[in-house]
Amino acid sequence: MTRHIRHAGIFCALLLVALLLNAARVQVVQAPAYDGNPANRRPEIARYEQPRGDILVGGRPVTGSQDTREHLRYERTYTDGPMYAPVTGFASQLYGTTLLEHTEDGVLSGSDPMLAPFPLWSDFTRARNAGGHVVTTLTPAAQRAAHKGLAGRKGAVAALEPSTGRILALVSAPSYDPQPLSGNGAAAARAWARLNADRDRPMLNRAVRKTYPPGSTFKIVTLAAALDAGVVTDLDEPTDSPDPYRLPRTRTRLSNDAKGCADASVREAFVHSCNTVFAQLGVEAGVPAMTATARAFGFNDTALRIPFSVARSTFDTSLDKAQLALSSIGQYNTRATPLQMAMVAAAVANGGQVREPYLVERTMRPGGSTLATAGSRAIRQAMSPATAARLRGLMRGVVKDGTGRNAAIRGAKVGGKTGTAQHGIGNSGTPYAWFVSWAQGDRDLQPPVAVAVVVEDADADRGDISGGGDAAPIARAVMEAVLNSRERLPGS
Repeated sequence: MTRHIRHAGIFCALLLVALLLNAARVQVVQAPAYDGNPANRRPEIARYEQPRGDILVGGRPVTGSQDTREHLRYERTYTDGPMYAPVTGFASQLYGTTLLEHTEDGVLSGSDPMLAPFPLWSDFTRARNAGGHVVTTLTPAAQRAAHKGLAGRKGAVAALEPSTGRILALVSAPSYDPQPLSGNGAAAARAWARLNADRDRPMLNRAVRKTYPPGSTFKIVTLAAALDAGVVTDLDEPTDSPDPYRLPRTRTRLSNDAKGCADASVREAFVHSCNTVFAQLGVEAGVPAMTATARAFGFNDTALRIPFSVARSTFDTSLDKAQLALSSIGQYNTRATPLQMAMVAAAVANGGQVREPYLVERTMRPGGSTLATAGSRAIRQAMSPATAARLRGLMRGVVKDGTGRNAAIRGAKVGGKTGTAQHGIGNSGTPYAWFVSWAQGDRDLQPPVAVAVVVEDADADRGDISGGGDAAPIARAVMEAVLNSRERLPGS
């Protein structure tokens, strides 16, 4: 009898071991498969069972969470949603996440392992930590000025702090309110369908995800290449530049909207934006010098992230002389995001040094302690400091005596460059109006702000001056906001 009891006990122990092994297999080995199974709603329910961390601008949250009392309990909310949508993106229970909501999702949702006080215990219990917060580099007044300036228009604004690369404003218009996309009901689906059917593409982040022909604003890059290559030594010496200028080995003649461009000096050509002079300068500098300078400014860079990805700005490296002439005035295949052109203006303001732009200042734990910080670092030297100094003087001349007078700020040094970019079949599209600039207050040791503005629906009748008429006032408002803002860091 005892032997039978012992056998039964051993058998029960084996059954218990088998049960434990099977439970371990299900919970450990097969857990990833169950977690990824579309029929399993537990991860989704767990994700939304607590409030999401916030994105902060100027120390204040521009996001929040509301309790719906449903299975997917907390939905995302947004303050000034359309103004900050090009930065925050959206966090939707149906359509996922975009922009900062996506790249910083681990911190915001609480799934980042760095938020766990006891990582091994958290892995065992599968507990979700409270969401952390993301502090942006934005200056609220600058963001507001850019958003207001583009109201009713189509275009984008990017503003940087030249010495660090901190992004001070990032605006795209038309924009959208991310709030209606947050839930999982019919209202969210209707909002999604409406936004995707909109021909103006409000969910497209034009500041970083759309490239434009930069037009005459690219002449900054061309002149930097020509100066560093020694093609230009005297800014005030007349150039041998005919008007019109016949593109090399073609019958095509390039003309100017401005008058007095024939044999104009580089200074005069820059201030009045003479296409013929700069097309010839680009040809004289040559493809290798133009390509190297464009790359140093950030063109053809496929790896730029702020932390979400930025569309590649392009300068064609396989050009004949005629194509090089057109590329040197920001046409042909030359394309740039507004952020890229803000980097160009910032490099001029920063002694020729390009700083990597970044949007996240730091991330924080729920209690407010710092989780991680972002740092400023130089990418490359786009031009010599002497060339940058000469360009700053030329850009100041554009604002003082040329096409950029609408960007002037009382009591501040302002440099700028206007541009009108032709596009469409036979250049039939309404030109894009550009203005890139920097500003330095009387108490600043160096310019604290560089801006790029593009307006897609600019006045086509103003020629190259449209950048000064349509885009320059927006740039001025953003620069004034930064110069006047009490939120600027000490010493910036």
